[in-house]
Amino acid sequence: MLGRAVERGIVSVGCEDPRAHTRDVHRTVDDRPYGGGPGMVLKPEPMSAAIDAATARQPAGSPRIYMSAQGVPFTQALAQEFSKLPGLTLVAGRYEGLDERVIESRIDREVSVGDYVLSGVNSRRSWSSMRWRDCCPGCSGTSAPRSRSLSTKGLLDWPHYTRPVEFEGRTVPEVLQGGHHADIQRWRLKQAVARTWLRRPDLIARGGLPADAAKLLDEFLAEREGDETWLTSFKNSKRRA
Repeated sequence: MLGRAVERGIVSVGCEDPRAHTRDVHRTVDDRPYGGGPGMVLKPEPMSAAIDAATARQPAGSPRIYMSAQGVPFTQALAQEFSKLPGLTLVAGRYEGLDERVIESRIDREVSVGDYVLSGVNSRRSWSSMRWRDCCPGCSGTSAPRSRSLSTKGLLDWPHYTRPVEFEGRTVPEVLQGGHHADIQRWRLKQAVARTWLRRPDLIARGGLPADAAKLLDEFLAEREGDETWLTSFKNSKRRA
C-alpha cells in the first residue's frame, strides 16, 4: 500500500540512519542505562543528529513524532489529523527507547500504538500479528519487555538515561548516578506513577494504584502544590501528548 502511494506521488518517504552520525569505529548507537536494569538506551548524540538531519528535509510545520508507549494512543482520528500535515518525522525507539534528554529537546509529540484501522488484518504478515508476537515475553528473544511500560504495576515507563552524563546542558539525575538500589527503584516508580497520572490518567482510573505507588503520587502532587512553573509545564505536556 505504501509502495503504491509512493509510485503515484501521493507521499514521499525517506530514512535517516543514526549510525551515520556516530564517531567511533563500531558505530555505536546505544549504551547501558544509568541506574542499571535490562536493555539498552539509545544514545543522545547520534539520535539527536539523526533527528535534526531528517527534520531538515521536511517542510515547515512538520512535527517530530516519537513512537513511544508513553504517548497518547494512535487512533483513526489522529491518523486523519496527521494526514493533513505537510510532513512528519517519525522516530522509532528500540530497546529501552530514547535518552530522555532527546525527547525533551527534539520531540514534539509522543504517540503509542492504539485503536486504529490496519490494512491486511487477515494477512499472516499483517502488522497486527507482528505487534502481538513482539510484545510476548520470549518471542523477542529477551526478557526486557517485562520491565517496560504497562508491565510495572500497570504504569507507563520511567525516563531512561545513558552516557554521557551531560548533554546540551541537560544532566542525568544524580540518583541514577549513585549505586543505591532502593533509592533508584523508588525514583523510577515515582517517575512512572507521575508520568501515568499526567499522560494517561485513564490507566489509573481503570486499574487503580498499589499502596506504594499511591503514596508516591501523593508525594509528587504535594511537592508541586502551588508551583505555577510546574502547572505551566503540565499544560504544555498535555498539549504535546
